[in-house]
Amino acid sequence: MTPDTDTQSGAGKLRIVVIRRLKSGRYRIYSRKRDPRTGKRRNLGTFRTREEAEAHERAIQYFKRHG
Repeated sequence: MTPDTDTQSGAGKLRIVVIRRLKSGRYRIYSRKRDPRTGKRRNLGTFRTREEAEAHERAIQYFKRHG
């Protein structure tokens, strides 16, 4: 995973990118935390465009805090 700057807040903080492009051309969101048993990240969804994936990631972050 590659570090990326957080452009949403404008603070320029470094964060871990959880959206990866697959060989099929789609984009997948992965959990930031690794499963301690397997060492892998959980698949949180696959999307046709990066914009769709980013919108879904924002929704995930919202509901994590406003549940």
